[in-house]
Amino acid sequence: MANLKITLVKSTIGAVPKHKKTVEALGLRKLNKTVVLPDNAATRGMVQQVRHLVKVEEEA
Repeated sequence: MANLKITLVKSTIGAVPKHKKTVEALGLRKLNKTVVLPDNAATRGMVQQVRHLVKVEEEA
């Protein structure tokens, strides 16, 4: 199954509170940290919501 490699590249300071919660729910706490999550609809939806704060790469 494919995975997504998600990196927080922009600070959540000043972001909408809902976006802060979404970033934290993805498992990202600090700037430039990376998590690997399964590529499913839930993860894609969360990434879509905070696409201006994260960088996403597809893993095989």
